[in-house]
Amino acid sequence: MHSLAFLCARRLVSHHRSFRRALDFLPAELYPVLIQAAVVDGRRFVVRDLVGTWPFPVLSFHWVLDYRECHYDRPRRRRPIHLDDPKKSCMKAVILGVMAYLRRELEGPWHRTRRGRRFPPPSLQGFFSSPSERRCRLRVVDMTGLQTEDEENRVPDTLSSWSITDVLAKACIEVFKNHTAFLKRCSKQCKGSSGASVAPRSIQVEVLADLFIAGDIDLVCDALRIAALSPLRLKCRDFHAENLSVAHTLDLVQTLDPAGIRRLDLCFNDLDLRDLCAVLVHVTRFTDLLSLKVSYAEEEPEMMATRAELQGLSALLGRLTWLKELNLTCCKLSGKLRHALSEVQVPLESLELPVCSLLPNDLTFLSQSIHAPALKKLDLNDLNFSEEFLQPLQDLLEEASASLLHLDLTECCMIDSWLEALLPVLCRCSRLRCLGLSGNPLSSTVLKTLLQETVILLDLRLVYYPYPMDCRKQNLPPPPSASHCLLWHDMDQEHFAVVKAELRRMLVDSGRADIVWTDKFLNYKAVDYFAV
Repeated sequence: MHSLAFLCARRLVSHHRSFRRALDFLPAELYPVLIQAAVVDGRRFVVRDLVGTWPFPVLSFHWVLDYRECHYDRPRRRRPIHLDDPKKSCMKAVILGVMAYLRRELEGPWHRTRRGRRFPPPSLQGFFSSPSERRCRLRVVDMTGLQTEDEENRVPDTLSSWSITDVLAKACIEVFKNHTAFLKRCSKQCKGSSGASVAPRSIQVEVLADLFIAGDIDLVCDALRIAALSPLRLKCRDFHAENLSVAHTLDLVQTLDPAGIRRLDLCFNDLDLRDLCAVLVHVTRFTDLLSLKVSYAEEEPEMMATRAELQGLSALLGRLTWLKELNLTCCKLSGKLRHALSEVQVPLESLELPVCSLLPNDLTFLSQSIHAPALKKLDLNDLNFSEEFLQPLQDLLEEASASLLHLDLTECCMIDSWLEALLPVLCRCSRLRCLGLSGNPLSSTVLKTLLQETVILLDLRLVYYPYPMDCRKQNLPPPPSASHCLLWHDMDQEHFAVVKAELRRMLVDSGRADIVWTDKFLNYKAVDYFAV
């Protein structure tokens, strides 16, 4: 239920003109609840006015949206948090409020009369600004952590990740251009009789955001280059780029301010291993980097990276002394994981190695490395599992059992006997929260055994399981191999519904209805390391 203060705030923001008259008399303590109420009801002009007079140094837009999602008392809509039309309007209203504040602070004292005098004079500048304008202390607008929908599933009239980046970059460039033009006018018009110019005021508001680039980099590069000079400074926390050439990737990495960058995601760009190393030379400037996601592809698919090339990659990774998460998606590391990680001397807490063509000796190295006891998240997606992998994976899970929170073994060709062999060590992973087994050729019998054995894991909350092989339609030819998983269109829906109901009943009977067992692997979204 809403608080009395929130209900009163909604009443106040419902009439914009009345709110404008009351703004000068409102105490600073009411601003948070007022902006929450304005966002809930989509009062974008009120949002703009509140931001333009915000009496605190920091404004977190994500905090405002979180309140909207938790307290939205209109008809319920079950869907992911994303920037729909009301939120899009509110986000733009925040930017407009910041721009209005900067223009007022930078240009207000320089308004002129027709006779060429500055108005208001310095002694009366405070008198001619309202109390709410004088108390504005805004210096940082935090727009990080905004959740958006994937492009292919995006609802019309919503903001994509790229659109957010585009809006912020355009705002920073516009403020910079307007301020530059204003300074030129001042240099010509605002001179005393002695010919000396009066220096204009200097103020800067920082917009902290997660940036997403896909293709066109010019706009964002321009916004980042002028960041130190613009009154509205675009600063990046998490950076994601895809579908870029080597030259564009290098331009962006060199343009980024290394201070404060937490995550760099360069997967799915047109890079080979040599290109990737050239990019990482500049990435080593990012002293605050905690998460790095990279991939490379060889020009000739049958060629593998040499030991020397991987050692060069390892040397660059070793210079990232604060790194906690490493993702090497689609990197061909067959038997050579040791060379790629040999220089990484800081224990990694998240290691993602999907589609890396790993061999058993790679898992053996990992189980004996400094990383195993520290791992909170391990992704071995698309591992071509065989009996030779069994002992190395058991050893690795044993070493990580005290820390592991998230384990992904999706599409690893895991059969019943191998999963049963892993069950004892899985049950010793006492902190495990999420287990991914989608896309493996498992039977409903072993799934029920898995459920019965893992209910003792008190932290376990989510299990992704595959379509059981015994739910296959009877009139189909046998699968090509024992490792061939069951697909949706080959499944007997009635039989599968019975299996799902049985799994749900077993969870309830065991007192673990809090665990979610789901076959919806298409909706699977990897757990964010920073949310673990």
